[in-house]
Amino acid sequence: MIIKKLILGVLDTNCYILIKDNNAIIIDPADNYKFIIDSCNKLNVIGILVTHHHPDHICALKYLEDYYNLIHNNFDDSVFKYKVLKTPGHTDDSISFYFEEEKVLFSGDFIFNGSIGRFDFENSNEEDMKKSLDFISTLPDDIIVYPGHGEKTILGKEKRHFKDYF
Repeated sequence: MIIKKLILGVLDTNCYILIKDNNAIIIDPADNYKFIIDSCNKLNVIGILVTHHHPDHICALKYLEDYYNLIHNNFDDSVFKYKVLKTPGHTDDSISFYFEEEKVLFSGDFIFNGSIGRFDFENSNEEDMKKSLDFISTLPDDIIVYPGHGEKTILGKEKRHFKDYF
């Protein structure tokens, strides 16, 4: 699987395009739908995944759903094998996508390189964040985490700091 990262919008949100056998999934279509479409040129886009519904992660979503005639989070792992993990805390609808074979996790604004997502929004919850971090801590340390902002990281490195955030 090839992972292409686009940095989009005023908050430098990471949008990922996953490519496998000329098929593609778009994760968090942040902004600039034309650039995303151009980046998927000649690929068969089979899915759009959204980690949570904050505006900086979905600005291009409606355009892409219309263009590709897809509905986001219509989970289909027939080509790309992944698990949908409920990871509320940053938002009550936060989910992460775990590609176990590739050992990669797309965390949205749940886990970052060197920090975790804010949980002081109206639909955020500190207790949910703690539970989600406890849950994600059961996964292997060598998973590469692709966050919604910033650079990728390794889960084991981040786990060591989870308790420091509260």
